[in-house]
Amino acid sequence: MTLPRVRGHQDLRARLARAVSTGGLAQSILLHGPEGIGKERVGLWLAQLLVCTSATPDGPCGACQPCRLVGRLEHPDVHWFFPLPRPEGASAEKLRDKLEDLRAHELQVRRENPGYVPAFDKAPAHFLAAVQRIQQLAGVRPAMGRRKVFVVGDAELMVPQESSPEAANAFLKLLEEPPDDTTVVVTSAHPGGLLPTILSRVLAIRAAPIAPEEVQAYLIEELGTAADEAERVAGMARGAIGRALRLLTAGDEIGALAAARKTGRDWLFAALSTDSVMRLAEVSAQKPVGSRGAFSGNLEALAEWLRDLLAVAAGAEEEVADPDARQWLSRVIARKPLHPIGIARSIERVTEAQFWAQGNVNPQLILADLLRHMHADLRL
Repeated sequence: MTLPRVRGHQDLRARLARAVSTGGLAQSILLHGPEGIGKERVGLWLAQLLVCTSATPDGPCGACQPCRLVGRLEHPDVHWFFPLPRPEGASAEKLRDKLEDLRAHELQVRRENPGYVPAFDKAPAHFLAAVQRIQQLAGVRPAMGRRKVFVVGDAELMVPQESSPEAANAFLKLLEEPPDDTTVVVTSAHPGGLLPTILSRVLAIRAAPIAPEEVQAYLIEELGTAADEAERVAGMARGAIGRALRLLTAGDEIGALAAARKTGRDWLFAALSTDSVMRLAEVSAQKPVGSRGAFSGNLEALAEWLRDLLAVAAGAEEEVADPDARQWLSRVIARKPLHPIGIARSIERVTEAQFWAQGNVNPQLILADLLRHMHADLRL
């Protein structure tokens, strides 16, 4: 079995291919953007390009031995790391081996199942032992070609790490002095959660959601989803194959998504309102504990409303797929013209809130601070 072909991101891949062909590709790259849009898959595509023996100006050939090995996740010089839960009963001495066994199992599952959605009983993270394994692999010569490539997904989960930034600091050492034959591709949906020192040592490149047609084609061609169901799910996935897969595998998630959309709109309306009581009511309605998953979903929905609001404010209403949302946002803009800079700042605020929501911070405090700052930003 091989990985499904990369979908969308044509402009991004063209830029990366040009950088490779001209020798101008940075050694350490951060691909950041919304969850589930294929950032790690683009990272693996770039790794394939870097080890390909017959690359073209458009990308890897896909046919040479290195390309085929990358497609099967078997190339000895291409290493894909992603957050994993701490294995049960693993002592500090055995943790690295246990994590490697678990990573090998996950790679096998991802290779064989294009509809796989990772789900763990415990919160996954990048442990210090895993980063030390990356350092170890980076320190040896390539086994096949002239280059080693590391794709490190969801890198913000290095911080916090067991109440310590050890994993992130260890990873920073690799970025500070990477071997000449090594390329590191880091991905993150919440780059604000990365150490500032890590951010200063990577070339940040934003990845955008892909077209709904690309999501729909993936569902039909890779999973055999019926065309009408694929179209419906792709319309709700907001350009993220990862989200589409979750919608297909969790029947009640569609209802949860609709509820999150409504809450996100309510929060936006409260932030826009001159009535502080309305913001207080939204904060009071938020449970202080026991709702971290729903709270994170509501924050993502709020970010989507803000991105759509930014499109309408910039005169690009056609970018808003939902006609009802387009009409509502147009009425909002008609009542009070909003400056795109203020909306963009609000999106950044939500990204920060999403980072804090991953920890043990009280959701009410996060929401109160977020709505207060959004109100000020949107009044620019």
